[in-house]
Amino acid sequence: MKLHNLKDHNEQVSFAQAVRQGLGRNQGLFFPETLPVFDDIDGLLALDFHTRSAKILSAMLGDEFTEAQVKTLVDNAFQFPAPIANVKDGVYALELFHGPTLAFKDFGGRFMAQSLAAVSEGGKITILTATSGDTGAAVAHAFFGMENINVVILYPKGKISPLQEALFCTLGENITTVAVNGDFDDCQALVKNAFDDEALRKEVGLNSANSINISRLMAQICYYFEAVAQLSPAEREELVISVPSGNFGNLTAGLLGKAVGLPVKRFIAATNVNDTVPRYLETGKWEPKQTIPTLSNAMDVSQPNNWPRIEALCARKGWGLAQLGKGVVTDEQSQESVRELHNLGYLCEPHGAIAYRVLNEQLAAGETGIFLCTAHPAKFKEAVDEILDRDIDLPAPLAKHAKLPLLSLERDADFDQLKQVLRDAQ
Repeated sequence: MKLHNLKDHNEQVSFAQAVRQGLGRNQGLFFPETLPVFDDIDGLLALDFHTRSAKILSAMLGDEFTEAQVKTLVDNAFQFPAPIANVKDGVYALELFHGPTLAFKDFGGRFMAQSLAAVSEGGKITILTATSGDTGAAVAHAFFGMENINVVILYPKGKISPLQEALFCTLGENITTVAVNGDFDDCQALVKNAFDDEALRKEVGLNSANSINISRLMAQICYYFEAVAQLSPAEREELVISVPSGNFGNLTAGLLGKAVGLPVKRFIAATNVNDTVPRYLETGKWEPKQTIPTLSNAMDVSQPNNWPRIEALCARKGWGLAQLGKGVVTDEQSQESVRELHNLGYLCEPHGAIAYRVLNEQLAAGETGIFLCTAHPAKFKEAVDEILDRDIDLPAPLAKHAKLPLLSLERDADFDQLKQVLRDAQ
């Protein structure tokens, strides 16, 4: 698989290099030079999840891995299902929270860990990533205890749910967590500064594990195919998928799936009031504002990193950005949708409820809709309990970590402080 840097097309790398490196020069994202297109989609959808995923990823990665090697990566990473649930007539929830940290990022985080281990040349690696909630836990658990790999995770202090924090800030060992006095965009800026520091990158063997890293996106393509495989052939004809969007990695993966043959009529980018992309699609002006804290905190992102990949893909495929659906949902509206879903017999949390609401508003007669449920409702227990006036149960992974002491460092949004943390983690 050949990839190029979207900011410097002269920088071209293999998949293995992209996994090891994370970002390209000038903070550029790596993007595939070419994409396969699958002709026998019905045959592909008839396969089981692991076999299908291995075929998709093997075709995308080319000759860097054999299909058997890719199947091993998939088997080790995808040890949990991605079922769809029928919420009401013609509307399904894709449940991506059945992994060890109860969030969709388990798929990408674990596949990246397996990929990095496969292409590592024995040198010491420091994974640096920023999280607005779920990435941190998925990455921490995927890399926990792995030899020669240290992980440093930045998150905005006080701006993720207590249960999200407990799930990845209680591990210790090779996992260092840092509560940053700032917002998620401050955390992302620190990560970018670190990758721009060539000497620091070499000194600590820096790599990234959020959706900047192309291996994460490769893994996420697979569960879109798994969702469609669970529909009837008739339901696949007019399919609309609504994606709760913050950093836009999940939507990027879905569009990559469409590019290689996934039968989707259109995608919808559903955001909270941090609406940089919906405003851009409306006005053509990229005008990020100050990040606003919301109940859907994993989507509190004003400068989504993955958007350049979406523009590059749409330009390559000749898809006008106007074809992309969009919608903005307030906290009050997301709470209404959590209650509406509960009345339908489906327990959801604010992120999934945002995707549901926009889908419900835009789904036309004769269309089938899927909305992504990116986290287990219990990860946002405080909010869900208050919205529904009930006491939802904690799944075992959350109950276990909720009782453990937090091990996080607290630091300002200061690059010199981050550099010291990275060196201390060695």
